[in-house]
Amino acid sequence: MACVKWNAGIEYVSGALSKGGNKGHHNHSKMLLATHRVAATTTPNCNNIYLRDMVKRTTPVTPDEIVKRTRFAEVARAVNTRAHDLMKMTQDQAAFLAQKDQPNGKKTMKAYLWSLEMAAYDASHNG
Repeated sequence: MACVKWNAGIEYVSGALSKGGNKGHHNHSKMLLATHRVAATTTPNCNNIYLRDMVKRTTPVTPDEIVKRTRFAEVARAVNTRAHDLMKMTQDQAAFLAQKDQPNGKKTMKAYLWSLEMAAYDASHNG
């Protein structure tokens, strides 16, 4: 959603100014996007406008992509199920807190659940 700040004219515009259709990003439609940032440089206000044309895929979906999409979908479903499973919630929270401050620990509960379910998926499909 676009954000416009009014101040003696338009001070800045930021966000998606127009999106094509109701199909979202899956149809790769035209889009008009404006960005605004304040940076500590010689010109502190930086505004950019990007126009994205309709994109049509030119290559077929490869079998490797289908495997990766399937893996992502199944792990996402498992993470969602596990996050709402009251039988595992307390144990998962305790295990998450125990590993959070470790060198390779996951910093968010969602990332922790993804790592668990990704490992379980990989073990059952590659092992």
